[in-house]
Amino acid sequence: MRFLLYLLAGLAGGILGGMGMGGGTVLIPILTMFCGVPQHLAQSVNLLSFLPMAAVSLRVHAGNGLLDTKNILWMIVPATLLSALGGILVQGVAAGTLRVGFGAFLCLLSVYQFYTGIRAAAQERKGKGGG
Repeated sequence: MRFLLYLLAGLAGGILGGMGMGGGTVLIPILTMFCGVPQHLAQSVNLLSFLPMAAVSLRVHAGNGLLDTKNILWMIVPATLLSALGGILVQGVAAGTLRVGFGAFLCLLSVYQFYTGIRAAAQERKGKGGG
């Protein structure tokens, strides 16, 4: 039964990750709340599951000519260094603090998504002459 729960969690995270939402926004809460996985481990699993999803996504986008590789090193180098630093620093953070921080991040992300959705809808109405 536990295997089925982990399978469903991975499926939900993979589908949402493939849709561009970010599988971790669903995978981490499912693992921690429903599967009883500790917060640090759930976030580590999310980071590991991201690698194959990102590789497939990168290949698809490259195949469709949707990659802008100009100045890519200016993103890759700092992102890699800061990711490693963040992974090291988070080891000293209590699981409860990490959980609250992740929850706050999800709340801010939802407010941002709501705002951009309303703004896009308003611009679309304006573009159609709806004022």
